Amino acid sequence: MTSQTGHSQTGQRERLTGSVIVVALVSAISGLLYGYDTGIISGALLKIGDQFDIGSTWKQVITASILVGAVIGALTCSRLAERRGRRGTLLLVGIIFVVGATAASLAPNPVLLSLARLVLGFAVGGATQTAPVYVAELAPTAYRGRLVLFFQIAIGVGIVIATIVGASESVSWRLAIGMAAVPAAIMFLLMLRLPESPRWLLRSGDPDGARASLAGVRPAEADLDGEFAEIRDNVEAEREADTRGWSGLRTGWVRPALIVGCGLAIFTQLSGIEMIVYYTPTILTDNGFSDSTALHVSVALGMTYLIAQLVGLAIIDRVGRRRLTLLTLPGSAVALIVLGSFFVTGHDGKSMIPWIVATLITFMAFTAGGIQLMGWLTGSEIYPLATRAAGAAAQSASLWGTNVIITLSLLSIMRTFGTGQTFWIYAFFNIAAFAFLYLKMPEMTGRSLEEIENHLEDGKFTPAAFAR
Repeated sequence: MTSQTGHSQTGQRERLTGSVIVVALVSAISGLLYGYDTGIISGALLKIGDQFDIGSTWKQVITASILVGAVIGALTCSRLAERRGRRGTLLLVGIIFVVGATAASLAPNPVLLSLARLVLGFAVGGATQTAPVYVAELAPTAYRGRLVLFFQIAIGVGIVIATIVGASESVSWRLAIGMAAVPAAIMFLLMLRLPESPRWLLRSGDPDGARASLAGVRPAEADLDGEFAEIRDNVEAEREADTRGWSGLRTGWVRPALIVGCGLAIFTQLSGIEMIVYYTPTILTDNGFSDSTALHVSVALGMTYLIAQLVGLAIIDRVGRRRLTLLTLPGSAVALIVLGSFFVTGHDGKSMIPWIVATLITFMAFTAGGIQLMGWLTGSEIYPLATRAAGAAAQSASLWGTNVIITLSLLSIMRTFGTGQTFWIYAFFNIAAFAFLYLKMPEMTGRSLEEIENHLEDGKFTPAAFAR
């Protein structure tokens, strides 16, 4: 009893230490930048199209360039963080964020705007890959989950801010894009206060530096010996593992986790979320809606995304990851089928605006509160310890890569098949996601990382095996 009380008191002190608060802010800012930088193009695209007098092809390239950069950034920074450290990588990412956002805001033509957003995308991909790992390795065990929560919620906050800024006619698209440099600079300055990851230092052969790093983010009364010993044991276990890094992902017993993780990441994008986030104003204005109506709808969708994420995160541990995903996917599919029917049957005039908006919001609520929660969450828990960093990077690259394909092709697909028919295509993807996850995705809620790894090693990484 005494031990438990002491642990609880230590936890309270850890929660209030300045270093832990800074760690939480770094996590939140990296998530906010992800949401803002990818979401701001939604409203800005209307103004960019008017200023540069460009068509749908260039709009797709400008939108997708940040996503191409994100793929490169996620893969590059995964390796860089392993070789050069998490802190150094995030400091570099912070500088690239500032440079990319500033360059994009000053771009004189669509070519340089696309290149600047490619640079900005590198920072987005690098931050979303490295920041959660860094934060998880510095955070006290009892609060690790809360810091992941900050990251996830901040993505939604970033999207909401982006839609509000984008809907403001008084804010130019250049200022809207350039504003991202401010939180990026703050993130860089906060990182200067934080030490390198103790786990990375220990892996690099610097036990004294690792212990000093751990002491810097823990209260003076904390039991450093016990936590340091646990980190050392984990590092040794990873070092001695037969299956490590990228090559380990090709091992037969790890492959089921890779299939589920990357498949889930791909379907989070094929769900239609990026189609709605990036192109709702463009889709609506192309179908006769006014600019102001389209931008206000975009704000409503951003708010729905954030609220649905908060609700989903509040219930996910009670409902379960698998169950919540399977319960919400049919709702997303039905909403897209109904939305497509409005456009196919010609019921897309002004009198139908309330119904179209309600259907868009319904779709957003189902997808944001369901499958969108899983894309980042599973990457931190589905892979064995020795392949976790590589698995998370592969999953991130799958997510961003799918996003690139969708963004580069969406407006062209709509011109070829029609708006309503395109919504139906994405409804089919939601149905396919349901079938894939029903057959492949186990219920991992309530399972320790060790239990998940043991199921993989035993060849029992199936829904049926986890149900027993």
